[in-house]
Amino acid sequence: MMISNQNESFLLRVVLGFIPAVKASGVTLCNALRAFAINKLLAVFLPPSAFACVAQFTNIMSMGYATSSLAMQNGWTSLTAKYKGDEKKLLAVWHGGVRLTTFATVFTCIFGVLFCVLAPLETLFPGMNPRLVQAAILFALPGIVASNIVTITAATMAGLGEKHRWAVINMVSALWQVLWVAFFLYTGRLSVLSVVATQSIVAAVFAARYGARAGFSIKRIWASPGDERCPWVSFALMGIVPMILSPLALTVIRTGVGMNFGHDAAGIWQSVMKISDFIFMMMSSILCVILLPKISGAKTKEEFNENFYPLFAMTMGIAFVAVVVLYLSRGIIVPLLFSKAYMGAADYMLWQLVGDIFRTGGYTLALVLFARQATKSFLAIEISCEILLALGSLVAMKFFEFNGPMIAYAFENFIYFVLLFIVVRRLKWKIQ
Repeated sequence: MMISNQNESFLLRVVLGFIPAVKASGVTLCNALRAFAINKLLAVFLPPSAFACVAQFTNIMSMGYATSSLAMQNGWTSLTAKYKGDEKKLLAVWHGGVRLTTFATVFTCIFGVLFCVLAPLETLFPGMNPRLVQAAILFALPGIVASNIVTITAATMAGLGEKHRWAVINMVSALWQVLWVAFFLYTGRLSVLSVVATQSIVAAVFAARYGARAGFSIKRIWASPGDERCPWVSFALMGIVPMILSPLALTVIRTGVGMNFGHDAAGIWQSVMKISDFIFMMMSSILCVILLPKISGAKTKEEFNENFYPLFAMTMGIAFVAVVVLYLSRGIIVPLLFSKAYMGAADYMLWQLVGDIFRTGGYTLALVLFARQATKSFLAIEISCEILLALGSLVAMKFFEFNGPMIAYAFENFIYFVLLFIVVRRLKWKIQ
């Protein structure tokens, strides 16, 4: 059968879109190995109940990342790609972003100190010494700043088209995080929460110095007379809402699982979620550096279609294959990623992995709303779906017991995918 010219063009764009993905695969593999190594170390050293507490702490740190950086990571890539041809405008935008981040970081540090004194730490971290938890929260404040430095610097390198520097920052940072966690877990010189809190500190020093060589220097940015903050508003809103709501939703679910099935069961549920996070981390690290700069620069609907849909098709195909492979090898994957104490997770992966396919597709579509700064549509979908996930999981536990949160996860991500697909198809395009 002859293939039409239109189909040939589409297939060619898919193949061409795959080439940059191959270049980014080294970073993705490195990040996957980092996540694997750190989670393996934690799973070996900790029982499931303590593993769940570490995840709880990580969720709290994620909210700290969101409030301190205003969750504008995608904005750093998108706006840098958009204005990299105009140095004066670019420096003004960077200046505005740095100032906003500085103000937000000060607020986050003040809130963090109050939180470690006033929060019910015994309830949030059952079985852990509250004093050690307080120390870890204080350690987390410079750790959050360090992590933001790494993320923002890497994002600007992607926006500038400095793929080599983007790759080096990610790879070196991943290596240092693994070495940091391994060293302190084996020596026992810090509590496990404090180790997790501070893992990005050395990586931040390297990222800041290396990024400065490409022009992203704090000294140079502060010296710029321009100060553009308006372009950041929509990125801040679209970033901070999911980065706060998602950890809150997961905290609600984890608490519900612990109350209904025990704290060890919460650790098993957390290991299932970690597998989903592996998939999402691998896909999102490629999409942000490849897809976001391309669609941020698209000026017409036709140009967008040529850049987006071939990569969208490729992404969904890769996600489907990855999920099938993970499910068929779940008996090997679970003890490999964690330990034999977490083998129960293999029995509850089906619905979770189905949800991961739609989560990947939904994230790809969400990047379009980021690039087009469709703030209202994105926030409405994001808030509704996070509430649906939290409440749906609690309700599903009553009907499907321990499998309930996984079924709710699959359903929520399917709804998220469908709503975003409809919104993207209806987007109005004009030159900005």
